[in-house]
Amino acid sequence: MTEHYHTWQEILSQPQVWLATLRGFVSAQSTLEEFLDQASFDHILVAGCGSTHYLAQTAATTLTHCTDISASAFPSSELWLVSNAVFADRTLLLAISRSGTTTETLRALRRFRESNDGPVLAVTCYPESTLAQQADFVLAAPAAQEQSVAQTRSFTSMFMLIQALVAALAHDEEKLERLHRLPDALTSLVRRLGDLPQQLGENRSLDRFFFLGGGPFYGLANEAMLKTKEMSLSYAEAYHPLEFRHGPMSMVNQGALVVGLLSDAGRAEELRVLADMKELGASTLALSEDDLSLADSSLDYLVEMHSGLGEWERGPLYLPILQRLAYHRAIAKGLNPDQPHNLTSVVRL
Repeated sequence: MTEHYHTWQEILSQPQVWLATLRGFVSAQSTLEEFLDQASFDHILVAGCGSTHYLAQTAATTLTHCTDISASAFPSSELWLVSNAVFADRTLLLAISRSGTTTETLRALRRFRESNDGPVLAVTCYPESTLAQQADFVLAAPAAQEQSVAQTRSFTSMFMLIQALVAALAHDEEKLERLHRLPDALTSLVRRLGDLPQQLGENRSLDRFFFLGGGPFYGLANEAMLKTKEMSLSYAEAYHPLEFRHGPMSMVNQGALVVGLLSDAGRAEELRVLADMKELGASTLALSEDDLSLADSSLDYLVEMHSGLGEWERGPLYLPILQRLAYHRAIAKGLNPDQPHNLTSVVRL
């Protein structure tokens, strides 16, 4: 395996970067709470592009479930180009951009300012970026900055900042303390994981990948799909688990790997979907907290988190596994994962 690529080092570094990101949040927590106390809003509009749009999906679902504030997610381009359909009074704009310079997100912020006097909170890896300068408050993860085009540690670190924001909005100090378990949980998971991501990534008999996630994991399933496409130029799609039966399973065959990002609330039904896909010839991989057994199921592969965290907190642990799979598939195909085909790290219009 070639390990000199920036992408691989960025994937490996996530436990240390997560720890630095959480420490940075704690240092900013009191000023964040002052900002939230002074801001006036009863809805949160979450915006991003590409990976950060999928992060926005996860953020909006988590905010709505874990706080008393409703939230919705849109691609930044929709807020910029179709703003009248989504802006409302007493709204906070949560704008997410790794670089803080993505044109669509900056234009969405500008349109929001023109149409709404609500506050703007930015999440980025660059605290001095244009987005950060134009926001009213910034949550930054500078340790997660990357040289690669495809987002790995930046996505999970910004995700952790949003989870910490959720804890602050819910006035839940215990939740914030539980998030501090994630770096060690990932280190333990990687140790137990062995070479499974490499084994699956190098399996050239697999020619299509389906990522299924519901509730807190739908946006993460979309991000896993995107990583697989970006890094390895492989056919990949993402769906809510039970939606997969409504047409998309027509694409399942012996070359398919169906990955289930299992929730707690929906796990039994999600496992039934995986069992159905195995009967159609697919290989199946489940990512779950615990309490499953390959001997008792129709799964081909199983990864158990053993994090002690609930479904609304352990999400960052799911992605490094699938990032590794995409990376190893890129290497097996002779591709450079640092420089995906046709892509740059920032889209500027």
